Amino acid sequence: MDLTIAKGGKAPSFSPDRVPIRQAWEVSIGPSPVRRFGRDRVEALAEPSGFSVRLGWGLDGALALAPSSDVLVVVDVITFSTAVSVAVDRGCEVHPSPWDPEAAARMAEELGAELAVQRSRVDAQHPYSLSPATLDRAPRGSSIVLPSPNGSAVAAAAGATGVPVLAGCLRNAAAVSRVARRWGRRISVVPAGERWPEGGLDPALEDLVGAGAIVDGLRRRRRSPEAGAAAQAFLWARRRGLRRTLAEAVSGREQMGRGYGEEIEWAAALNVSRQVPVLSGGAFRAHRSRASAGGT
Repeated sequence: MDLTIAKGGKAPSFSPDRVPIRQAWEVSIGPSPVRRFGRDRVEALAEPSGFSVRLGWGLDGALALAPSSDVLVVVDVITFSTAVSVAVDRGCEVHPSPWDPEAAARMAEELGAELAVQRSRVDAQHPYSLSPATLDRAPRGSSIVLPSPNGSAVAAAAGATGVPVLAGCLRNAAAVSRVARRWGRRISVVPAGERWPEGGLDPALEDLVGAGAIVDGLRRRRRSPEAGAAAQAFLWARRRGLRRTLAEAVSGREQMGRGYGEEIEWAAALNVSRQVPVLSGGAFRAHRSRASAGGT
C-alpha cells in the first residue's frame, strides 16, 4: 500500500465528516484487484470493532486509523519522537515536516524557525538535527522545523486529518498514556517504523516497544490483538533491558555504525519526562491543560 503526501505537504483528508474511507481509498489507489484487497485491509483496520486501543504501522496505518480515533499517538523512538520530547522539555516548539529538504527549508523561512539538518551537517549556523543531544541545547522558546522520513512525515500527515496527535516514546510513555486516556475513548497508537532503500516499510523493533510502553499504560481499555502484542513486546524488552534491546536491534546497530551510538541512551530512557508533545497549529508544543482535546 502506498498513500503518498501530495507535493506541498498536504496529506489526504480521511475525516468521516468529509470523505468516507472506502471512497477515499478508491480515489487513492485505483481499481486494480490487488489494490482493492489493500482497500479492504484498510477498512478492516479503520473499523474499531469494539476495541478502545488500536495499533497500525506507518503512514498508511495513521491515515486509516485517524477518522475513527479520538487521539492518535505517533511513535518513532530512534529518533523523531525522542527528539521532539527533548525539545519540548526545553520549552521549544517543533514543526514536523516530510523528508523534503527544499520544502522543509521553505517552511523554516516562512515560519522564521530554525531548520534541523542532517547530523553530519550540524555546525554553528545549523545547530540542530534529529540527534536529541543537539536539541537539548536549544534555548527556551526556540521554533524548530524537524524533518524526518518516518515519524515527522507520519505526524504531519496525521495532523492534516484533524485528529489530535501526540508524540510518544519511551521517555514520556506514562505521561502520554495519561493524556490519551483523558482525551477520549478511541486511542490509536502508530509506530512509524523505518524504510527500506526502495521505500517499503520496515517494522522497527524499537517503535513496537515504544508503542507497547504507551499501550501498557492504557489499562482497563479493550486492546486490539496488535496493541496487546506491542504491550507484551515492551514488557519483554523491559525485562531484558531497554538499552540492551535497542542497542542490539537493527536500528541501534545502524546508529552505532554511523557513529551515533549515544542516541541509544536518550531513546532507551523510560518515563524521564512528564511533558506531552501535542501537535497544534502545525507544531508540537507541551500540553499544559487538563481540558479535553477539543479545548486545547
